[in-house]
Formats: sequence, structure tokens, C-alpha cells
Amino acid sequence: MKEFHCGSLVPGCEWHTRHEEEAEVIRRAAEHMREAHGETVIRESMVEAIRSRIAESRNAA
Repeated sequence: MKEFHCGSLVPGCEWHTRHEEEAEVIRRAAEHMREAHGETVIRESMVEAIRSRIAESRNAA
């Protein structure tokens, strides 16, 4: 299970997501960046920043 915490990229943001597939985590994070943080264009550099902050979930069951 992979997880992304938006606060690692946008200080103070509590949003996070988990999924088995890294691609789905990135898709969800990009959608969140558009909706919550007003990013109208998700550039490759943003995708890479998200990807670099994805970690294996510590609580994977």
C-alpha cells in the first residue's frame, strides 16, 4: 500500500490518500491539488514532486 500526505508538499495541508497503485495515488493527489490548492495545470515537475513523496504505508494490513 502506497500513501501520500499533501502536507509534505503543501505545509499545513492535512489531506492524504492511500492505494495499492502508485499511479492512482498520483491521480488522486493531482486532483486534490486542482480542487484544494487551485493548481490549474499539473506540470511534470509537480507529478515528480508528488511521486518523490509517496511512501509505503506503515499501517498496511
